[in-house]
Amino acid sequence: MDLMKIGTKLLMSKLVGGTTDSSLVQNALGRFLGTGDTFDIASLVSGLQSGGLGEIVQSWLGDGENAAISADQLKGAVDGNKLKELASALGTDEGSVLAGLQEAIPQVVDKASSGGSILDSIGGLAGAAKLAKDLLT
Repeated sequence: MDLMKIGTKLLMSKLVGGTTDSSLVQNALGRFLGTGDTFDIASLVSGLQSGGLGEIVQSWLGDGENAAISADQLKGAVDGNKLKELASALGTDEGSVLAGLQEAIPQVVDKASSGGSILDSIGGLAGAAKLAKDLLT
């Protein structure tokens, strides 16, 4: 399962007036949510949870229904400058990007954590320890 491709496809489906170059979208999304070529799921989950969205994120980690995240909730939980940079890189507005991220982020986290376990996606036990440290500091 290639999470970057899934996220790219979902984001592109919501872009209004932006680029249709999937490699450009994938690179921009990678800079926004990860390390450039992969999603940093642990940091994404940690950031959203520390931003007050713990219950919503928890629903994505389990096998049940994914709770929806509003554009306002998402905008409040992500770096505003990075959001502006993403919209600019994609040639669209922040609202279009947020609409795509509202769909992409829950599905990517859900797929990365089948069975409610994100352990493999965050780098095993070492990644889990880092995530726990990040949540507690």
